[in-house]
Amino acid sequence: MPKTVPEYDLIIIGGGINGSGIARDAALRGLSVILFDKSDFGSGTTSWSSRLIHGGLRYLEHAEISLVYESLHERICLRKIASHLVKRIRINIPVYENGKRGLLLIRLGMIAYDLLSIRKTLPRHRMLNRDELLQQEPGLNAVGLRGGAQYYDAQVTFAERLVLENIISAAEAGAVVKNYCPVDTIGPHDGTAMNVGYVDADSGEKKLVKGRLVINASGPWVDRVLQKTGRQTRRLMGGTKGSHIIVGEFKGAPRDAFYVEAAADGRPFFIVPWNRQYLIGTTDIRYGREPDAAHASRKEIRYLLDETNRVFPEAGLEFDDIHFAYAGVRPLPRRSKRPESAITRRHIIKRHRRPLQGIISIIGGKLTTYRNLAEQTIDRVDRKLDAGLPRCSTSTALLPGAVGIVEACEQLKNFAGLSQRGRERIIGIYGGRATLILDLAAAEAGLSKVIDAEKSVLAAEVVFAIRHEYAKNLTDLMQRRLMLGLSADQGVQATEAVAAIAAAECQWHEQELERQLGMLRDFNARLKVA
Repeated sequence: MPKTVPEYDLIIIGGGINGSGIARDAALRGLSVILFDKSDFGSGTTSWSSRLIHGGLRYLEHAEISLVYESLHERICLRKIASHLVKRIRINIPVYENGKRGLLLIRLGMIAYDLLSIRKTLPRHRMLNRDELLQQEPGLNAVGLRGGAQYYDAQVTFAERLVLENIISAAEAGAVVKNYCPVDTIGPHDGTAMNVGYVDADSGEKKLVKGRLVINASGPWVDRVLQKTGRQTRRLMGGTKGSHIIVGEFKGAPRDAFYVEAAADGRPFFIVPWNRQYLIGTTDIRYGREPDAAHASRKEIRYLLDETNRVFPEAGLEFDDIHFAYAGVRPLPRRSKRPESAITRRHIIKRHRRPLQGIISIIGGKLTTYRNLAEQTIDRVDRKLDAGLPRCSTSTALLPGAVGIVEACEQLKNFAGLSQRGRERIIGIYGGRATLILDLAAAEAGLSKVIDAEKSVLAAEVVFAIRHEYAKNLTDLMQRRLMLGLSADQGVQATEAVAAIAAAECQWHEQELERQLGMLRDFNARLKVA
């Protein structure tokens, strides 16, 4: 007898922040869902972002008032439903003589930002004169400084973990989630459903699933996924590349984040304290090549170094001071004539026409607004399927790690061996789910040991990530589960210990262990500045 093809209401392609958010919303409303990603969850555009949950102050310049309002509303939601991951951050905007944006314009922008932040829980902005700003940030360039503004937004240090928590929540609600399962074919089944063929990560076999609708949430790969239909489609994506550099503490470094107008082109960029380092970016350059190949060019890096050294003249930053650099492609709609900065960051939920009427493509969007995008998408799915779904609950339903944080903190206090830095690190990554790791550490021999010099990483975290967080390889573990790969040394001092525990758990033979270590070295090398 022929094998039965599994059937789902929704097949989602893409496990970044948009795809994972859509899967969570759909599953929580009772739809049957399967999600595929060709690599690891959150390993694409989401992991190469500026890691801010913000209203998009500069969108006011392009009169995208509704986008700013949406973003500020979503900032409130995310600070509630992911309180362990999304934290408030204070940002300064210095204003210099001969800048494109004077004090009056900045003040008006700040007032509008506050007015659009209805029911916000963050303090209002302040305007600072020259001396007040220099008193708070003495390393700031004083030449031509007229004053500035100070306001609050939010930061998600580990955007990868925000994706993962949506994935975990979706799976707990019944969704099937598959990383490292590339989709290779998409086609109509019988006029009322779609077939999707994929390569299974575990067996290497080609398999087939059937869905009432396909959601193409593959970010900058949207056009490439549509090619899997075998149909000629109009190009939808016109992404731009954004690059960032990560440096350590430097002379005159700011205490708070800075949002600065670049002297070279007038484009604002960020200098942000992040993960005990400084994140500096971003650039905005049209990019039409393979998204996986995007990297920070020396020209972009030079631009970011020069602008930072101008604003903080004692810094003297050079290429050798960079811990690592990264670049990603924003999944923006195709616009051939407008400047890069003017291309809308508003998302588009596109329903395709015949013969692809069973596909919905997600174009654009922001890390900050993923939840609302997902809600709008499933509302449209509801109308399309006439499913009578309940209303969306994701604006109030806490993500898994936001539950039980107080209890986790109490349990961590009594856990021997961890440093205070270690306790803070574990809560900042897992939130309330840290109790599950501590229970595992107590239950199995050897998993309660600390495996790094700072006494901040538990052996149990490695096993937990493999068993419960879909980690398939050493790079997943270091970069997107334990988050050690984003530290100043890219986690080198803990790599061997993590690899040994993973090898025992996954039963990797010696050759496989060496292959895993080689893959991690190659990944880290891509982020190094030559």
